[in-house]
Amino acid sequence: MDKFGEIWRDHAKKLEEGFRAVGEEDWTVLCGDLSWAMSLEGAKEDFAFIDRLPGHKLILKGNHDYWWSTAQKAYRFFEENGFDSLDVLHNNAYVYGDWALCGTRGWFYEEDRGTEHDRKMMLREVQRLETSLKAGEGRRKIVFLHYPPVFQNYRCEEILQLLQTYRVERCYYGHIHGKGCPLSFNGRIGFTEFRLVSADRLNFIPEPVPI
Repeated sequence: MDKFGEIWRDHAKKLEEGFRAVGEEDWTVLCGDLSWAMSLEGAKEDFAFIDRLPGHKLILKGNHDYWWSTAQKAYRFFEENGFDSLDVLHNNAYVYGDWALCGTRGWFYEEDRGTEHDRKMMLREVQRLETSLKAGEGRRKIVFLHYPPVFQNYRCEEILQLLQTYRVERCYYGHIHGKGCPLSFNGRIGFTEFRLVSADRLNFIPEPVPI
């Protein structure tokens, strides 16, 4: 990651320092783009690093996570390697106190410029998000995404509608870095407060989630 600018230099050390504020009983959601590896075995060293960080980690799939195959294969890989602090947020939800932690990767699809493939991917991600939200029924909800549902003039109305239908109180997302960070949307739409939590925007210090 060093080639992406000075802020990324020694980023692993910065993450270790940032996680000093995280307790062993805390949960951290990592919103995707975790390793450049092309396979789970190739990502082993990266996951070993993540596993060593304090607390429990929930992992989302990002657009650069080419190691991803299926959630089942990821879980088997974690178990085989003793990575017992990792779980995958994919077509499911996790309970943390009174809250349901829900999420999916999301997708960018602009009707006037997107392809039919993009549309299919977007609708699939909408379905996955609803599956996750349904799994969290009966609890207050926080959603984590990789792709932002709002960015400048772009709005993914299908995802925004789900957030309102299920009265999601907070939505955290990644994907946006560098010069794009000041252009990101951080604010409220309807019931939902949105926040960009990519590592370089947070200076590699995990964002506390008020609950």
